[in-house]
Amino acid sequence: MKKILAFCFICLLKFNLSAQTYTPSQSNLENRKWFSDARFGLFIHWGPFSIPGSGEWVMNERKVNVENYSRLEKFFNPTDFNAAQWVSTAKNAGMKYITLITRHHDGFSMWDTKYSDFNIMNTPYKKDIVKMMADECHKQGIKLYLYYSLLDWRREDYPHETGKTGQSSGRKGHGNYASYLAFMKNQLTELLTNYGEIGGIWFDGHWDQTAPEGAADRSSRIDWKYDEIYGLIHKLQPQCMIGNNHHLSPFSGEDFQMFEQDLPGENKSGLSFQEASAKVPLEACVTMNGSWGFNLTDNNYKSNAELIHTLVKASSLGANLLLNIGPMPNGEIQPEFLTRLSSMGDWLKVYGESIYGTEAGYQKPQDWGCITKKGSKIFIHVFEAKPMITLKDFPFKKLKKAYYLRDNSGVKATLKNGILNIPVAGNINPNDEVIVLETAN
Repeated sequence: MKKILAFCFICLLKFNLSAQTYTPSQSNLENRKWFSDARFGLFIHWGPFSIPGSGEWVMNERKVNVENYSRLEKFFNPTDFNAAQWVSTAKNAGMKYITLITRHHDGFSMWDTKYSDFNIMNTPYKKDIVKMMADECHKQGIKLYLYYSLLDWRREDYPHETGKTGQSSGRKGHGNYASYLAFMKNQLTELLTNYGEIGGIWFDGHWDQTAPEGAADRSSRIDWKYDEIYGLIHKLQPQCMIGNNHHLSPFSGEDFQMFEQDLPGENKSGLSFQEASAKVPLEACVTMNGSWGFNLTDNNYKSNAELIHTLVKASSLGANLLLNIGPMPNGEIQPEFLTRLSSMGDWLKVYGESIYGTEAGYQKPQDWGCITKKGSKIFIHVFEAKPMITLKDFPFKKLKKAYYLRDNSGVKATLKNGILNIPVAGNINPNDEVIVLETAN
C-alpha cells in the first residue's frame, strides 16, 4: 500500500509540476480579455456530413464504413457558399467571432492540406473553404477560431482500438499514435501558418478515449501529448487561445473552458460535470435546434426569446455564448437560422451595452431574469413583467440612478438596508427588458 501511495504521490507531483509550466504570453492574455468582452460567437458545423441531412455523426450512427463514406467527397459541391454573406450574417447578429469546423470526426479537411487526400480540394468544388472564411473574417473585423477534431473515424493510425466511437468504419489496421500525432501537428502547422492570425483552436474528441461521462476515473486511455500539441500552437501564434471540449477542468496550456449544450454550473445535457474555472474565460456552445450539423428532420427550434435568454444568462455567469448553425450542403444557411440571428442582432443593437464587456452578476439567474455588471453599472435583465423585483443583499450602498436602457426613461427603484425594490412597467420587451442601475459604494 505504501508503494502505491508513493507512486500516486509522484504522479500527482509530476502533474502539478507540468501544470505550472505554461505561462501565457502577453498577447495571449490580451486575447483572453478580448474574448471575454466579446461574449457572442457563431459556431459553424458544415462539411460532407451535411449531405445525408442527418447530423454530423451520421458516419458513426449509421455505421458507414470508410470506403462508402469517402464517396461523399464526390458529392460535396457547395456552389451557393458565400463567405462574405456568412461573415456579415454573424456580424449583423452582433457576434464578434466565428468558430469554423476545419476537420470533424469523419476526418474530412476543409482546407488545402498536404497531409490528407480526404479534403476540399478533391471535391468538385476545389476551393479552400478555410482560406475564404479567413480572408473574409480579416476583412470584416471578425476573429476566426478553428475547430479541430482530435479523433478520426477514417484513419488507420488513430488509436481506434481503444476509442468509444467509429467502431463500424471497417478499419483493419492498428493505431499508431506517434504517426497520428505527427499528422495532427502537420495539419495544425498549416492552419496556423497559411491563414493569418487565428483567435484560437477549439479541440474536440478527447472524450473518445475516456470512461463514460460521470465515471469516477476519467483519465484518458492514451497519452495525447498535449504538451507537444499546445506548445506548437503557442509557438506558432502566441496569442492563439486553446480550448478542449474534454468536459473536464482545464489542463495546463489551455486558455479557455467550454461547456457543451450547457451554461457553466448546469448539467442539463448530461455532458458538463466540470466546475467552472475562475482562471480562464468560459464559453457555452449551444445549438438552435437539437442538431449541430444539417438535419432534415430536426424542427425543434428554440424561440427568439429562448436564444436571447441563453445569451443573457451566459453573460450573467461570466461566459460567452457560441451559438451554432448547420448550413445546408449547398452552402446556404437555412432561413430558420437566419431569422433568429437577425432577431438577436436587433435586440443587441438596443441592449448590447448590457452584454459586451460585462462581468457576471452578483447572483445567479433567477426565475424573473438575471444580472450583468460593468463597472458601477448593474444591468437588470427582466424576462417577464412583474409588479416588483426585489433584490436582497445588494452589494452597493448607494443607488444614484435607475432607468430603462432602451430609452433612458426613469425607474423609481428604492434601496434600503441592502434591499433593492425595482418596479417594472407592463410594456416591456418580450424577449428581455433591461434596467440600468448606476451605483456607488
